[in-house]
Amino acid sequence: MANTITIEGEVRNEFGKGVARRMRVAKQIPATIYAGGNDPVFVKLPMRETTLALRRTNALFTIKYGKDSKMAVVKDVQRNPVKRIVEHIDFYEVKAGEKIEVDVPVFAVGTPKGAAVAFVDIQQLRVRASVDQLPERIDVNVDGLQDGEKVFAKDLNLPEGVEFVNISSEESVVTVEVPEDATATTAVSAEDAAAGESTEGAAAEGDAAAPAADAAAADADKK
Repeated sequence: MANTITIEGEVRNEFGKGVARRMRVAKQIPATIYAGGNDPVFVKLPMRETTLALRRTNALFTIKYGKDSKMAVVKDVQRNPVKRIVEHIDFYEVKAGEKIEVDVPVFAVGTPKGAAVAFVDIQQLRVRASVDQLPERIDVNVDGLQDGEKVFAKDLNLPEGVEFVNISSEESVVTVEVPEDATATTAVSAEDAAAGESTEGAAAEGDAAAPAADAAAADADKK
């Protein structure tokens, strides 16, 4: 089984905005653990430790409260729209070996050829996996790919036991192409170079004509 993040919390019996505000002042986060058809469990968790743990996508938690504990995954996180601090967390209880569906962020890794850039067509992919094998991210290797090449869902190698949900194998996940502004910049550079050559040629012709003009003027003075 993958390592779980263990959080030591406490049962909470008070509710309301005022109570939640006091908890946040005390560096605690109100949270709810939902358990299928059973009654939810209301807890308060340490703010710093829990906030750091939330940086891991699809993390598996063991939440301890008193003599009890539950294994859970994050269902929803409510943050202050201005300060961005965590104000409340909803967890969903899971059992060892249980399979669930989660969204996994997609990242392009590597460097395409030339001026080409990798664009992620699907920011998140829905997968189904055991709770002890939930992937945190899906990396798509674009190293050496050229303008116009694509990476499809069928090209991705998922960990054993992980499968896609509701996506065609022919769905484009990452597209490699040269941005329009890069093409425009290249065209402008070529035009500048051509203009520069023309200017240099005209200057050279002018420089060559100058001595001839000076010689003609000298002959006229002698006459």
